[in-house]
Amino acid sequence: MKKNQGKIKVGVFGARRGATMVEVLSQHPEAQLVAICDFSEKALAKNKDAAQREKITLYKDFNKFLNHDMDAVVLANYATEHAPYAVQALNSGRHVCSEVVACQNLAEAVELVEAVEQSRKVYAFAENYCYFRGTLEMQKIYQAGDIGEFLHAEGEYVHDCESIWAEITYGQRNHWRNWTPATFYCTHSVGPIMTITNTRPVRVTAYETPNINKRRLGGRSADGAVILCQMSNGGTMKVLPWCNFKRHPESIWYCVYGSTGMMETDRWESTYDRIHVYQENHPSRAENFSYKPTFPHSTELSRRISGHGGSDFYTMHYFLQKILGRPEGKRAIDVYQGLDMTLPGLLGYRSIVNGNIPIDIPDFRDKKVREKYRGDRWCCDPKLAGSGQPQYSWSGGEVKVPDSVYRKQQKDTNG
Repeated sequence: MKKNQGKIKVGVFGARRGATMVEVLSQHPEAQLVAICDFSEKALAKNKDAAQREKITLYKDFNKFLNHDMDAVVLANYATEHAPYAVQALNSGRHVCSEVVACQNLAEAVELVEAVEQSRKVYAFAENYCYFRGTLEMQKIYQAGDIGEFLHAEGEYVHDCESIWAEITYGQRNHWRNWTPATFYCTHSVGPIMTITNTRPVRVTAYETPNINKRRLGGRSADGAVILCQMSNGGTMKVLPWCNFKRHPESIWYCVYGSTGMMETDRWESTYDRIHVYQENHPSRAENFSYKPTFPHSTELSRRISGHGGSDFYTMHYFLQKILGRPEGKRAIDVYQGLDMTLPGLLGYRSIVNGNIPIDIPDFRDKKVREKYRGDRWCCDPKLAGSGQPQYSWSGGEVKVPDSVYRKQQKDTNG
């Protein structure tokens, strides 16, 4: 669409995770929310009143949803299923904003990047943790040169979900949270490090913990993992992807060391809302100083949106600005960056099952590189089980979970 040609008509696929997107888009002055799709009647029912009031069409069928008159699609469906729907939406001529992660195997990565290039539509990767006030401020500090050249960084996403496991998996044995490897959901940890330092991971190795607590819940992968990466400037990165460790409050933490200083978010009370900075030989900053930064872009609407520390507003806002061709749109995360954030998790598990070997991370900006991975569908998805696929989601072997665990969860969620 041309610049400033009315509101952008947007549909949201995935009513549960998409609830915040619905909240933003239904109020954003440059968007018109026109459709919501979900396979669950229960999830759609929660939007029924708003849909009638705002003339939003509800769909259970994705193909019918995609035939709706709209310019853009937000994908908030299952984390393992984003790429196929993104390709379908792009091929239909729609812009796409995809929730994390970008894909679940390397063949999907090739298909996705080529669909973006061929469609020439906007693809934005909704890694909201890049838009915390703390991570945005760290990006500003680093890019101003205030801590020198990037040497090492760490990121953590530790979230014990035991109390809500039945709610977020619905008691489904093959819900993605029950079978994806512990390295898989890594972009909350990797993404902010990339956007802060403007580097990409080029090599990965990984390690995982035993499966102790997850098996009680129905999860068949390790309780946690650590991913180690060499970055494109020669620096190093250590991250904990989503780990189901016992901790309260959850750890959402980032730390960057430069050649002349360092900075990190708070580990406890303020988490990503406060940063601590040290700059060597700064006349007025001889010691660490800390403060709560403000968002670089703030409106009445952004201040009302509380999802994930307010960051959920910015995934939608910058997506819209990118479509409109405005300067703010440069903050939208493109498909190449989205893949760079995703691949350490996919290849991290491949490193683990092959004895923790280092593996090069392909750069799909290079068309020649893509050919090697065009048919590579290596992943733990039960739908793809068979010859050449990893047999289990944990390198320790099969985790046997009785059906009674899932039946109880189904009973708990259905009341």
